[in-house]
Amino acid sequence: MNKLFLLLKTLLGFGAGHERTKKAQKNIISSFVLKGLSIALGLISMPLTIHYLEPEKYGIYITLSSLIAWFSFFDIGFGGGLRNRFAEALAQGNHQLARIYVSTTYAILTLIVGALMIIFLISNYFVNWNSILNVSQEVVSGAELKLLAIITFTAFSMSLVLRLITTILSADQRPALASIFDLVGKALSVLLIFILIKVSQGSLLYFTLSQSFTSTIILLFSSFWFFKGKYKKYRPSIRFIEFARARDLLSLGIKFFIITIANILLYQTNNIIISQLFGPAQVAPYSVAFAYYGVLTMIFATIITPFWSAFTEAWVKKEILWIKNIMRNLKIIWIILFFVAVIMVLVSQWIFKIWIGDQIHVAYSMSILVSAWALINAFNSIYNHFLNGIGKVNLQIILSFGGAIINVPLAIYLGKTIGIEGILISNVICAFPGLIVYPYHYRRIIKEKTKSIAIL
Repeated sequence: MNKLFLLLKTLLGFGAGHERTKKAQKNIISSFVLKGLSIALGLISMPLTIHYLEPEKYGIYITLSSLIAWFSFFDIGFGGGLRNRFAEALAQGNHQLARIYVSTTYAILTLIVGALMIIFLISNYFVNWNSILNVSQEVVSGAELKLLAIITFTAFSMSLVLRLITTILSADQRPALASIFDLVGKALSVLLIFILIKVSQGSLLYFTLSQSFTSTIILLFSSFWFFKGKYKKYRPSIRFIEFARARDLLSLGIKFFIITIANILLYQTNNIIISQLFGPAQVAPYSVAFAYYGVLTMIFATIITPFWSAFTEAWVKKEILWIKNIMRNLKIIWIILFFVAVIMVLVSQWIFKIWIGDQIHVAYSMSILVSAWALINAFNSIYNHFLNGIGKVNLQIILSFGGAIINVPLAIYLGKTIGIEGILISNVICAFPGLIVYPYHYRRIIKEKTKSIAIL
């Protein structure tokens, strides 16, 4: 582990003396510890959950959660807009403007979520969840599914607003602070699963209640904690709400909104398509593979997350050399991640046997495809974090939305033709163009910026 930290320090230029880099170092090292514990808790919770609910009910829970997650697009990009505008205000030393952006974003999202809750509660009465999830009344009744949908949606809607505290922490290049509360939430979730196993048997209602509101309660507590302490000067206040600033937030935020919709269609549709084509029980093997190779995504995200807002600051201050050095070294780290993924695939069957047991089988072909998808997305995220940080996301919109439009019909067609692996092949096909287009776009932007600085 010490050798890994030393390697990361060398690749990311830690110890070079740059304050921004030192800040990233602290976050990455802290996040590695915190995220490592979170990953461990997540890996522990999955077999416990499958044991408690059994594969079919587990698939129902995962698919319903994926459907509810679609409503994250009602953020309309305000979260992404706040992250960049808040970081820009901090880079300029304008703390009052930063508080205005925070207060305005909280106010707007609260109004949106309130209206959304009313609409959902009315429409939920008419929705046939059994048909949508491909579940018979004998397994879970329509009335119970409606109740589960209300519980999941209510918790999700509250989190949509409360999660803004993590946006603020990330904009201030302190994502590790948010990870502390994420870890506490994971620990509480695992504890609740243990309790459910002891006191009940396979209750989807009890499980949904316990898991849905855990993160919401933690986010609420963390918001009070930070706004009472370190971030008191940015605390949301009615006095600082300026709805006219919505245009500043949306000018960039609307682009993040479009990307969010595209990502939902790319990343949140697999469970639904699998459930419809093959039944909820078949969602479980995919979820197991996704969680296993999701470790790769979480590791890389831990490293790269602090650099979104760091790129914003460096771009504002015209520190192009720093950007180029970080981008080069992030690509070297991705190569290391690639070899880790190969090893994970080779030992996957042995790991699944120990981790999940004989209840669920994950084919090698699924392992290869999910790991490939994770690696492609990790590589593309290097460039997406840079582009997001400097607010140049038009190309990302085109690629993401184009891929999203193609993905759903292609996944359904290949799923019917090949099987579950066909759905994953569609994911890989839609993500692949970024491997070529994003590096070219990045080089062009850096070249133009370097020329403009030289002219000045």
